[in-house]
Amino acid sequence: MVREIVRTTGAGRRLPQRGTAELVARRSVVDTALAMSRRGLSPGRSGNVSVRFEDGILITPSGLAYDLTTPADIVRVRIDGHVPVGQLAPSSELLFHLAVYRSRPDAGAIVHCHSMHATVLACARRAIPAFHYMVASAGGDDIPLVPYATFGSEELAQNVAEGLRHRNACLMANHGQTAVGANGPAALALAEEVEILAEQYLKVLMLGTPHVLAQDEMARVVERFASYGRNGKA
Repeated sequence: MVREIVRTTGAGRRLPQRGTAELVARRSVVDTALAMSRRGLSPGRSGNVSVRFEDGILITPSGLAYDLTTPADIVRVRIDGHVPVGQLAPSSELLFHLAVYRSRPDAGAIVHCHSMHATVLACARRAIPAFHYMVASAGGDDIPLVPYATFGSEELAQNVAEGLRHRNACLMANHGQTAVGANGPAALALAEEVEILAEQYLKVLMLGTPHVLAQDEMARVVERFASYGRNGKA
């Protein structure tokens, strides 16, 4: 039986700690959220981050500035959606995080952000086609656009889960983007890549009709990405 230790943070909230694993996981959520904000991927208090942990997830709280967030503020939620009492309210997008984890057993972390160029494309309701081979970093020959639904709704949760069923990133109509990864840094790195591709695609559109790579070529690129991983440059 794991001994339960209770610690008090500088903010005065009590942090239950099961060994060190939960504290490490909570810190990873805070670190990823801070990096997302500081790299300009999500202005203000927008966006959210979560990681899978034991029988549920750890997710950023609703409405709390990232630079004020501590590990104790991270909200633990069961995979069935139950939120134990005594915690801050979880992110308003809790439902789609849970839906993605249920449909993607391989997903270890989720980053959702409102990065500038990805959001512009999402508001124009444009997916990102294979105009560049790095689109394959999201796991296929495009970065899909999922239909609009009200934030925090069950409809949005199902839309995002479906969009990420066969991809590791998607755009969300009139909203932003979401990326999954094995851990927080991996999900954040993919979100950054999506933002870079979105900016490049917008600039290509200014020049005219993009030249899109063929499906068989993208299948070869996806296969190579699977073999080499995403460490270093492709």
